[in-house]
Amino acid sequence: MGNDNVVNLDEKKTFSFKGYIRLGIILLVSIILLITVLTNLFIVKENEYKVIRQFGEVVRIIDEPGLKMKIPFIQSVTTLPKYQMTYNVQEAEINTKDKKRLIIDNYAVWKIKDPQKMISNARTLVNAETKMAEFVFSTVRSEFGRLNYDEIINDEKSSRGSLNDQVTDIVNDLLEKDNYGIVVTDVRIKRTDLPAENEQSVFTRMISERESTAQGYLSKGDADKNRIIADTDREVKEMLAKAEADAEEIRSQGESEAAKLYNSTYSKDPEFYEMYRTLQSYKQTLDEETVIIIPFDSPYARLLKGEQ
Repeated sequence: MGNDNVVNLDEKKTFSFKGYIRLGIILLVSIILLITVLTNLFIVKENEYKVIRQFGEVVRIIDEPGLKMKIPFIQSVTTLPKYQMTYNVQEAEINTKDKKRLIIDNYAVWKIKDPQKMISNARTLVNAETKMAEFVFSTVRSEFGRLNYDEIINDEKSSRGSLNDQVTDIVNDLLEKDNYGIVVTDVRIKRTDLPAENEQSVFTRMISERESTAQGYLSKGDADKNRIIADTDREVKEMLAKAEADAEEIRSQGESEAAKLYNSTYSKDPEFYEMYRTLQSYKQTLDEETVIIIPFDSPYARLLKGEQ
């Protein structure tokens, strides 16, 4: 009996030990599986692409946001930006159509349109950005080379308003032709400077042009002033001539009316009218120093003496 109890106790201990080992293995495997699952889960954000590679080859590109999973050990995940990026193109010196030199500083706003094409042809984001910068610079240099220096620096004559759009369209055509999978949304010229050795001569010429323009405005002002004065003088002379003509006509009408009145009066009393005209003539011809000699018995002498 004693031996049987010892044997049963040993068997129970052996069974209990194996159970613990089995449980430990199950827990370890569960932990390993959980870690494997967790380490192969990834989150796709709204503003990014997730590129799934298998043995270095792209097998899937995910652009929908959410929780995703890759195959453990044989697949890897990299991220590409989905949002717009800004690239400052290095400033460079270019020549205008009339062989003048300018220093151009510009930037480009761009984004990845097709990650598969970008990876296949540019391989990396840096290479894609570098290729885009080359296209931007060559296009800007070509477009500015079609313009004269004055058209670029003079706002009144400049064709620069549509240049940014032209450069953007041309760069996108080049990128699409080579299947780089990226698109430029905007190209902007930040600054156009002169080489230091050319600045003073250009400033001097600009001052000369402004002075010439100012002198032109002054000359035009003087010409307009003289024309206005001449027109005013002519209008005044015409008004005075018309007034004199009107006055002469009125005077003539008055004299005509007076003559009619005199004639009418004379016809009513010729003797009185004759006397009135005589007195009027005396009034015009006699003064304090006038001496008149008349016969004593003349009608006028009798009139002065009060005789009838």
